Amino acid sequence: MAFYQQEIECMPREELRKLQSERLCWQVNRMYENVELFRKRMDEKGLKPSDIKGVEDLSKLPFSYKKDLRDYYPYGLFAEPMENIVRVHASSGTTGKKIVVGYTRKDLDDWANGVARMLVAIGEGKDSFAQVSYGYGLFTGGLGAHGGAEKIGATVIPTSAGNTQMQIQTMIDFGSTVLFCTPSYALYLGETVEEMGVKDQLSLRVGVFGAEPWTEDMRHAIEEKLGLKAYDIYGLSEIMGPGVSGECEYQCGMHVWEDMFIPEIIDPETLEVLPYGEKGELVFTTITKEGFPLIRYRTRDICSLNAEPCKCGRTHIRMAKPTGRSDDMLIIRGVNVFPSQVEEVLIKFGTDAGITPNYQIVVDRVNNNDTFDVMVEMSETLFADDVKSIERIEKDLTEQLRSMLGIGAKVHLVNPKSIARSEGKAKRVIDKRKL
Repeated sequence: MAFYQQEIECMPREELRKLQSERLCWQVNRMYENVELFRKRMDEKGLKPSDIKGVEDLSKLPFSYKKDLRDYYPYGLFAEPMENIVRVHASSGTTGKKIVVGYTRKDLDDWANGVARMLVAIGEGKDSFAQVSYGYGLFTGGLGAHGGAEKIGATVIPTSAGNTQMQIQTMIDFGSTVLFCTPSYALYLGETVEEMGVKDQLSLRVGVFGAEPWTEDMRHAIEEKLGLKAYDIYGLSEIMGPGVSGECEYQCGMHVWEDMFIPEIIDPETLEVLPYGEKGELVFTTITKEGFPLIRYRTRDICSLNAEPCKCGRTHIRMAKPTGRSDDMLIIRGVNVFPSQVEEVLIKFGTDAGITPNYQIVVDRVNNNDTFDVMVEMSETLFADDVKSIERIEKDLTEQLRSMLGIGAKVHLVNPKSIARSEGKAKRVIDKRKL
Protein backbone atom coordinates (compact mmCIF):
# COMPACT_ATOMS: atom_id res chain seq x y z
CA MET A 1 0.00 0.00 0.00
CA ALA A 2 1.59 3.28 -1.10
CA PHE A 3 1.19 6.65 0.61
CA TYR A 4 2.40 10.13 -0.24
CA GLN A 5 2.39 11.51 3.33
CA GLN A 6 1.71 8.39 5.40
CA GLU A 7 2.12 10.02 8.82
CA ILE A 8 -0.67 12.48 8.01
CA GLU A 9 -2.87 10.20 5.89
CA CYS A 10 -2.93 7.45 8.55
CA MET A 11 -2.97 9.68 11.64
CA PRO A 12 -5.15 8.26 14.45
CA ARG A 13 -8.45 10.08 14.60
CA GLU A 14 -7.89 11.40 18.13
CA GLU A 15 -4.64 13.02 16.99
CA LEU A 16 -6.29 14.30 13.84
CA ARG A 17 -9.08 15.93 15.87
CA LYS A 18 -6.50 17.57 18.16
CA LEU A 19 -4.62 18.91 15.13
CA GLN A 20 -7.87 20.23 13.65
CA SER A 21 -8.72 21.99 16.91
CA GLU A 22 -5.32 23.72 17.06
CA ARG A 23 -5.56 24.83 13.45
CA LEU A 24 -9.19 25.95 13.77
CA CYS A 25 -8.32 28.21 16.72
CA TRP A 26 -5.37 29.63 14.78
CA GLN A 27 -7.57 30.31 11.76
CA VAL A 28 -10.40 31.93 13.73
CA ASN A 29 -7.94 34.27 15.45
CA ARG A 30 -6.26 35.44 12.27
CA MET A 31 -9.54 35.82 10.38
CA TYR A 32 -11.04 37.88 13.22
CA GLU A 33 -8.05 40.20 12.94
CA ASN A 34 -7.79 40.32 9.13
CA VAL A 35 -11.23 39.73 7.55
CA GLU A 36 -13.78 42.48 8.16
CA LEU A 37 -16.87 40.41 7.24
CA PHE A 38 -15.90 37.51 9.52
CA ARG A 39 -15.22 39.87 12.42
CA LYS A 40 -18.59 41.56 11.89
CA ARG A 41 -20.46 38.24 11.90
CA MET A 42 -18.61 37.06 15.01
CA ASP A 43 -19.50 40.30 16.77
CA GLU A 44 -23.16 39.95 15.73
CA LYS A 45 -23.20 36.54 17.42
CA GLY A 46 -21.47 37.93 20.51
CA LEU A 47 -18.48 35.68 19.85
CA LYS A 48 -14.78 36.33 20.40
CA PRO A 49 -11.97 34.10 19.13
CA SER A 50 -11.29 33.00 22.72
CA ASP A 51 -14.75 31.39 22.79
CA ILE A 52 -13.58 28.82 20.24
CA LYS A 53 -11.58 26.12 22.04
CA GLY A 54 -11.64 23.43 19.36
CA VAL A 55 -13.64 21.45 16.80
CA GLU A 56 -16.42 20.95 19.34
CA ASP A 57 -17.18 24.70 19.03
CA LEU A 58 -17.31 24.75 15.23
CA SER A 59 -21.12 24.89 15.12
CA LYS A 60 -21.04 28.21 17.04
CA LEU A 61 -19.31 29.93 14.14
CA PRO A 62 -21.18 31.79 11.38
CA PHE A 63 -21.67 30.34 7.90
CA SER A 64 -20.16 31.89 4.79
CA TYR A 65 -21.75 31.98 1.34
CA LYS A 66 -20.90 32.38 -2.32
CA LYS A 67 -22.71 35.74 -2.24
CA ASP A 68 -20.03 36.97 0.18
CA LEU A 69 -17.38 36.50 -2.50
CA ARG A 70 -19.37 38.60 -4.92
CA ASP A 71 -20.16 41.28 -2.38
CA TYR A 72 -16.48 41.67 -1.44
CA TYR A 73 -15.12 41.25 -5.00
CA PRO A 74 -12.27 40.99 -5.79
CA TYR A 75 -9.95 40.94 -2.73
CA GLY A 76 -12.15 41.95 0.21
CA LEU A 77 -12.10 38.53 1.91
CA PHE A 78 -8.37 37.88 1.63
CA ALA A 79 -6.65 37.31 4.98
CA GLU A 80 -3.16 38.16 3.75
CA PRO A 81 -1.81 41.39 2.21
CA MET A 82 -1.55 41.23 -1.57
CA GLU A 83 2.27 41.14 -1.44
CA ASN A 84 1.92 37.62 0.03
CA ILE A 85 -0.54 36.45 -2.64
CA VAL A 86 1.37 34.70 -5.41
CA ARG A 87 -1.59 33.55 -7.53
CA VAL A 88 -5.28 34.25 -8.02
CA HIS A 89 -7.91 32.03 -9.61
CA ALA A 90 -11.51 32.78 -10.42
CA SER A 91 -14.71 31.21 -11.63
CA SER A 92 -17.62 32.90 -13.34
CA GLY A 93 -20.62 34.04 -11.34
CA THR A 94 -24.25 34.34 -12.39
CA THR A 95 -24.28 38.06 -11.55
CA GLY A 96 -21.42 38.80 -13.92
CA LYS A 97 -18.87 39.15 -11.11
CA LYS A 98 -16.30 36.40 -10.85
CA ILE A 99 -15.58 34.44 -7.70
CA VAL A 100 -11.95 35.42 -6.96
CA VAL A 101 -9.66 33.42 -4.67
CA GLY A 102 -6.03 33.93 -3.70
CA TYR A 103 -3.14 31.68 -2.69
CA THR A 104 0.10 32.16 -0.80
CA ARG A 105 3.11 30.05 -1.70
CA LYS A 106 2.27 27.68 1.15
CA ASP A 107 -1.35 27.41 -0.06
CA LEU A 108 -0.14 26.25 -3.48
CA ASP A 109 2.11 23.66 -1.84
CA ASP A 110 -0.76 22.35 0.32
CA TRP A 111 -3.01 22.21 -2.75
CA ALA A 112 -0.48 20.19 -4.73
CA ASN A 113 -0.01 17.84 -1.77
CA GLY A 114 -3.75 17.14 -1.66
CA VAL A 115 -3.81 16.12 -5.33
CA ALA A 116 -0.58 14.15 -4.91
CA ARG A 117 -2.03 12.12 -2.03
CA MET A 118 -4.98 11.11 -4.18
CA LEU A 119 -2.78 10.14 -7.14
CA VAL A 120 -0.56 7.91 -5.00
CA ALA A 121 -3.70 6.41 -3.40
CA ILE A 122 -4.77 5.11 -6.83
CA GLY A 123 -1.33 3.73 -7.66
CA GLU A 124 0.23 6.54 -9.68
CA GLY A 125 3.85 7.68 -9.41
CA LYS A 126 7.00 8.58 -11.30
CA ASP A 127 6.15 6.24 -14.18
CA SER A 128 2.89 8.10 -14.88
CA PHE A 129 2.24 10.26 -17.95
CA ALA A 130 -0.48 12.65 -16.79
CA GLN A 131 -2.47 14.41 -19.51
CA VAL A 132 -4.21 17.40 -17.97
CA SER A 133 -7.24 18.23 -20.10
CA TYR A 134 -8.87 20.54 -17.60
CA GLY A 135 -8.76 24.18 -18.66
CA TYR A 136 -5.72 26.19 -17.58
CA GLY A 137 -5.99 29.85 -16.65
CA LEU A 138 -8.36 31.33 -14.06
CA PHE A 139 -10.20 27.99 -13.66
CA THR A 140 -8.53 25.97 -10.87
CA GLY A 141 -8.73 22.60 -12.62
CA GLY A 142 -5.72 22.63 -14.94
CA LEU A 143 -3.04 24.10 -12.68
CA GLY A 144 -4.41 22.24 -9.64
CA ALA A 145 -4.06 18.83 -11.30
CA HIS A 146 -0.74 19.88 -12.83
CA GLY A 147 0.80 20.76 -9.46
CA GLY A 148 -0.21 17.47 -7.85
CA ALA A 149 1.05 15.36 -10.74
CA GLU A 150 4.43 17.15 -10.63
CA LYS A 151 4.65 16.49 -6.87
CA ILE A 152 4.65 12.71 -7.40
CA GLY A 153 7.24 12.99 -10.17
CA ALA A 154 4.85 12.19 -13.03
CA THR A 155 5.51 13.46 -16.54
CA VAL A 156 2.85 16.16 -17.03
CA ILE A 157 1.32 16.72 -20.47
CA PRO A 158 -0.51 20.09 -20.19
CA THR A 159 -2.92 19.89 -23.13
CA SER A 160 -5.59 22.06 -21.41
CA ALA A 161 -9.16 21.82 -22.73
CA GLY A 162 -10.41 21.80 -26.29
CA ASN A 163 -9.43 20.39 -29.70
CA THR A 164 -10.66 16.84 -29.13
CA GLN A 165 -8.84 15.28 -32.08
CA MET A 166 -5.56 16.75 -30.83
CA GLN A 167 -6.26 15.47 -27.31
CA ILE A 168 -6.67 11.91 -28.59
CA GLN A 169 -3.66 12.06 -30.88
CA THR A 170 -1.59 13.34 -27.95
CA MET A 171 -2.75 10.42 -25.81
CA ILE A 172 -1.57 8.04 -28.49
CA ASP A 173 1.72 9.74 -29.39
CA PHE A 174 2.83 10.66 -25.85
CA GLY A 175 1.66 7.45 -24.20
CA SER A 176 -0.63 9.16 -21.69
CA THR A 177 -1.49 6.85 -18.77
CA VAL A 178 -3.55 9.28 -16.65
CA LEU A 179 -6.30 11.57 -17.93
CA PHE A 180 -7.63 14.59 -16.03
CA CYS A 181 -10.84 16.23 -17.31
CA THR A 182 -14.53 16.64 -16.54
CA PRO A 183 -16.59 13.41 -16.72
CA SER A 184 -18.84 14.80 -19.46
CA TYR A 185 -15.79 15.62 -21.59
CA ALA A 186 -14.32 12.17 -20.87
CA LEU A 187 -17.51 10.64 -22.25
CA TYR A 188 -17.22 12.81 -25.36
CA LEU A 189 -13.57 11.80 -25.76
CA GLY A 190 -14.68 8.16 -25.49
CA GLU A 191 -17.29 8.64 -28.21
CA THR A 192 -14.69 10.22 -30.49
CA VAL A 193 -12.19 7.45 -29.77
CA GLU A 194 -14.83 4.93 -30.86
CA GLU A 195 -15.56 6.87 -34.05
CA MET A 196 -11.82 7.06 -34.84
CA GLY A 197 -11.36 3.35 -34.05
CA VAL A 198 -8.20 3.98 -32.01
CA LYS A 199 -9.10 2.58 -28.59
CA ASP A 200 -6.48 -0.16 -28.93
CA GLN A 201 -3.78 2.52 -29.43
CA LEU A 202 -4.40 4.17 -26.05
CA SER A 203 -2.19 3.54 -23.00
CA LEU A 204 -4.58 5.04 -20.45
CA ARG A 205 -4.71 3.31 -17.05
CA VAL A 206 -6.77 5.73 -15.00
CA GLY A 207 -8.93 8.79 -15.38
CA VAL A 208 -9.33 11.41 -12.65
CA PHE A 209 -12.61 13.20 -13.21
CA GLY A 210 -14.36 15.98 -11.32
CA ALA A 211 -15.83 19.52 -11.45
CA GLU A 212 -19.41 18.29 -12.00
CA PRO A 213 -21.74 15.63 -10.55
CA TRP A 214 -21.66 12.24 -12.31
CA THR A 215 -23.31 8.91 -11.65
CA GLU A 216 -21.89 5.42 -11.19
CA ASP A 217 -23.47 4.45 -14.50
CA MET A 218 -21.59 7.28 -16.18
CA ARG A 219 -18.40 6.02 -14.55
CA HIS A 220 -18.91 2.58 -16.10
CA ALA A 221 -19.71 4.09 -19.50
CA ILE A 222 -16.48 6.13 -19.47
CA GLU A 223 -14.44 3.11 -18.37
CA GLU A 224 -15.87 1.04 -21.21
CA LYS A 225 -15.27 3.67 -23.88
CA LEU A 226 -11.72 4.66 -22.85
CA GLY A 227 -10.50 1.36 -21.38
CA LEU A 228 -9.40 2.87 -18.06
CA LYS A 229 -10.32 2.91 -14.38
CA ALA A 230 -12.29 6.08 -13.54
CA TYR A 231 -11.73 7.84 -10.20
CA ASP A 232 -13.58 10.73 -8.61
CA ILE A 233 -11.80 13.85 -7.36
CA TYR A 234 -13.58 16.67 -5.57
CA GLY A 235 -12.80 20.32 -5.10
CA LEU A 236 -14.14 23.78 -5.60
CA SER A 237 -12.36 27.06 -6.18
CA GLU A 238 -13.65 28.66 -2.99
CA ILE A 239 -12.11 25.96 -0.79
CA MET A 240 -8.93 25.18 -2.77
CA GLY A 241 -9.55 23.55 -6.14
CA PRO A 242 -9.38 19.87 -7.14
CA GLY A 243 -7.86 17.71 -4.43
CA VAL A 244 -9.95 18.66 -1.40
CA SER A 245 -10.88 14.98 -1.46
CA GLY A 246 -10.40 12.01 -3.75
CA GLU A 247 -10.97 8.29 -4.04
CA CYS A 248 -8.44 5.65 -3.10
CA GLU A 249 -8.06 2.33 -4.91
CA TYR A 250 -11.07 0.87 -3.04
CA GLN A 251 -13.46 3.53 -4.37
CA CYS A 252 -15.71 3.56 -1.32
CA GLY A 253 -15.95 7.33 -0.99
CA MET A 254 -13.55 10.24 -1.37
CA HIS A 255 -11.09 10.86 1.47
CA VAL A 256 -11.34 14.48 2.69
CA TRP A 257 -7.91 15.72 3.78
CA GLU A 258 -8.98 16.65 7.29
CA ASP A 259 -5.65 18.14 8.29
CA MET A 260 -6.55 20.98 5.89
CA PHE A 261 -10.37 20.98 5.74
CA ILE A 262 -13.12 20.24 8.27
CA PRO A 263 -16.27 18.89 6.59
CA GLU A 264 -19.80 18.99 8.03
CA ILE A 265 -23.18 17.91 6.70
CA ILE A 266 -26.12 20.18 7.51
CA ASP A 267 -29.82 20.17 6.85
CA PRO A 268 -30.06 22.96 4.24
CA GLU A 269 -33.41 24.10 5.66
CA THR A 270 -32.90 23.96 9.45
CA LEU A 271 -29.06 24.37 9.31
CA GLU A 272 -28.79 21.60 11.91
CA VAL A 273 -25.54 19.58 11.79
CA LEU A 274 -26.41 16.03 10.76
CA PRO A 275 -24.71 12.83 11.99
CA TYR A 276 -22.38 10.77 9.83
CA GLY A 277 -24.23 8.75 7.22
CA GLU A 278 -27.10 11.18 6.73
CA LYS A 279 -27.43 13.03 3.45
CA GLY A 280 -27.46 16.82 3.43
CA GLU A 281 -25.51 19.88 2.33
CA LEU A 282 -21.73 19.76 2.53
CA VAL A 283 -20.05 22.57 4.51
CA PHE A 284 -16.27 23.18 4.63
CA THR A 285 -13.93 25.08 6.93
CA THR A 286 -10.37 25.67 5.72
CA ILE A 287 -7.92 25.41 8.64
CA THR A 288 -4.55 25.81 6.89
CA LYS A 289 -5.33 28.15 4.01
CA GLU A 290 -3.59 31.50 4.40
CA GLY A 291 -4.59 33.68 1.45
CA PHE A 292 -8.31 33.05 1.24
CA PRO A 293 -9.65 31.07 4.21
CA LEU A 294 -13.35 30.37 4.74
CA ILE A 295 -15.25 29.29 7.84
CA ARG A 296 -18.28 27.00 7.43
CA TYR A 297 -18.66 27.63 3.69
CA ARG A 298 -21.94 26.28 2.31
CA THR A 299 -21.01 24.41 -0.86
CA ARG A 300 -24.63 23.53 -1.83
CA ASP A 301 -23.36 20.04 -2.77
CA ILE A 302 -25.57 17.21 -1.51
CA CYS A 303 -23.80 14.16 -0.06
CA SER A 304 -23.01 12.27 3.16
CA LEU A 305 -19.91 11.55 5.27
CA ASN A 306 -18.56 8.18 6.40
CA ALA A 307 -16.11 7.96 9.32
CA GLU A 308 -15.76 4.15 9.28
CA PRO A 309 -12.19 2.83 8.77
CA CYS A 310 -11.19 2.38 5.12
CA LYS A 311 -9.45 -0.76 3.89
CA CYS A 312 -6.65 1.39 2.44
CA GLY A 313 -5.50 2.39 5.93
CA ARG A 314 -6.20 6.11 5.56
CA THR A 315 -8.04 7.51 8.57
CA HIS A 316 -9.45 10.65 6.94
CA ILE A 317 -13.22 10.75 6.62
CA ARG A 318 -14.83 9.82 3.28
CA MET A 319 -17.50 11.80 1.49
CA ALA A 320 -19.95 10.15 -0.86
CA LYS A 321 -20.12 11.22 -4.48
CA PRO A 322 -22.36 14.34 -4.53
CA THR A 323 -25.74 13.54 -6.03
CA GLY A 324 -26.23 17.13 -7.14
CA ARG A 325 -26.36 20.62 -5.75
CA SER A 326 -29.15 22.11 -3.71
CA ASP A 327 -29.07 25.12 -6.05
CA ASP A 328 -29.10 22.80 -9.12
CA MET A 329 -32.20 21.04 -7.88
CA LEU A 330 -35.23 21.80 -10.00
CA ILE A 331 -38.68 22.01 -8.45
CA ILE A 332 -41.09 21.04 -11.21
CA ARG A 333 -44.78 20.88 -10.37
CA GLY A 334 -43.80 20.58 -6.72
CA VAL A 335 -41.41 17.64 -7.28
CA ASN A 336 -37.65 17.84 -6.59
CA VAL A 337 -35.66 16.81 -9.68
CA PHE A 338 -31.87 16.50 -10.01
CA PRO A 339 -30.24 16.32 -13.46
CA SER A 340 -28.19 13.33 -12.26
CA GLN A 341 -31.43 11.32 -11.94
CA VAL A 342 -32.20 11.92 -15.62
CA GLU A 343 -28.65 10.93 -16.54
CA GLU A 344 -28.97 7.68 -14.56
CA VAL A 345 -32.09 6.67 -16.51
CA LEU A 346 -30.51 7.47 -19.88
CA ILE A 347 -27.33 5.52 -19.21
CA LYS A 348 -29.23 2.50 -17.87
CA PHE A 349 -31.48 2.63 -20.92
CA GLY A 350 -28.28 2.07 -22.86
CA THR A 351 -26.63 2.81 -26.16
CA ASP A 352 -27.92 -0.56 -27.41
CA ALA A 353 -31.35 1.07 -27.57
CA GLY A 354 -29.97 3.72 -29.90
CA ILE A 355 -29.58 6.71 -27.59
CA THR A 356 -26.50 8.52 -26.29
CA PRO A 357 -25.92 9.94 -22.78
CA ASN A 358 -25.96 13.48 -24.20
CA TYR A 359 -29.06 15.28 -23.03
CA GLN A 360 -30.49 18.63 -22.06
CA ILE A 361 -33.39 19.47 -19.76
CA VAL A 362 -35.61 22.40 -20.72
CA VAL A 363 -38.07 23.72 -18.15
CA ASP A 364 -40.58 26.47 -18.88
CA ARG A 365 -43.87 27.82 -17.55
CA VAL A 366 -46.88 27.99 -19.87
CA ASN A 367 -50.27 29.24 -18.61
CA ASN A 368 -48.97 29.01 -15.02
CA ASN A 369 -48.03 25.33 -15.48
CA ASP A 370 -44.48 23.96 -15.56
CA THR A 371 -43.37 22.20 -18.73
CA PHE A 372 -40.61 19.57 -18.52
CA ASP A 373 -38.86 18.53 -21.74
CA VAL A 374 -35.83 16.25 -22.04
CA MET A 375 -33.83 16.39 -25.28
CA VAL A 376 -31.85 13.20 -25.88
CA GLU A 377 -29.46 12.61 -28.76
CA MET A 378 -30.00 9.57 -30.97
CA SER A 379 -27.14 7.46 -32.23
CA GLU A 380 -26.46 7.44 -35.96
CA THR A 381 -28.05 3.97 -36.15
CA LEU A 382 -31.33 5.01 -34.59
CA PHE A 383 -31.39 8.24 -36.61
CA ALA A 384 -31.52 6.09 -39.74
CA ASP A 385 -34.36 3.98 -38.31
CA ASP A 386 -38.10 4.34 -38.95
CA VAL A 387 -40.32 6.88 -37.20
CA LYS A 388 -42.29 4.24 -35.27
CA SER A 389 -39.11 2.88 -33.65
CA ILE A 390 -38.14 6.38 -32.55
CA GLU A 391 -41.60 7.05 -31.14
CA ARG A 392 -41.53 3.75 -29.22
CA ILE A 393 -38.19 4.63 -27.59
CA GLU A 394 -39.47 8.10 -26.68
CA LYS A 395 -42.46 6.45 -25.00
CA ASP A 396 -40.29 3.92 -23.13
CA LEU A 397 -37.96 6.66 -21.89
CA THR A 398 -40.90 8.78 -20.78
CA GLU A 399 -42.23 5.88 -18.69
CA GLN A 400 -38.83 5.19 -17.11
CA LEU A 401 -38.31 8.85 -16.24
CA ARG A 402 -41.76 8.98 -14.64
CA SER A 403 -40.89 5.89 -12.59
CA MET A 404 -37.59 7.43 -11.41
CA LEU A 405 -38.77 11.00 -10.82
CA GLY A 406 -42.44 10.63 -9.97
CA ILE A 407 -43.29 13.23 -12.59
CA GLY A 408 -44.01 13.17 -16.31
CA ALA A 409 -41.46 14.52 -18.78
CA LYS A 410 -41.82 14.93 -22.51
CA VAL A 411 -38.90 13.15 -24.19
CA HIS A 412 -37.64 14.33 -27.57
CA LEU A 413 -35.07 12.26 -29.47
CA VAL A 414 -32.97 14.75 -31.41
CA ASN A 415 -30.42 14.41 -34.22
CA PRO A 416 -26.91 13.08 -33.50
CA LYS A 417 -24.41 15.77 -32.38
CA SER A 418 -27.16 18.41 -32.16
CA ILE A 419 -26.63 19.11 -28.43
CA ALA A 420 -23.61 21.34 -27.86
CA ARG A 421 -20.54 19.62 -26.40
CA SER A 422 -18.32 21.24 -23.78
CA GLU A 423 -14.70 20.73 -22.78
CA GLY A 424 -15.63 22.12 -19.36
CA LYS A 425 -18.77 21.64 -17.32
CA ALA A 426 -21.68 20.44 -19.42
CA LYS A 427 -24.75 22.72 -19.56
CA ARG A 428 -27.49 20.22 -18.79
CA VAL A 429 -30.35 22.52 -17.76
CA ILE A 430 -32.11 25.44 -19.39
CA ASP A 431 -34.68 26.84 -16.95
CA LYS A 432 -36.64 29.43 -18.90
CA ARG A 433 -38.69 30.24 -15.81
CA LYS A 434 -35.66 32.17 -14.52
CA LEU A 435 -34.93 34.07 -17.73
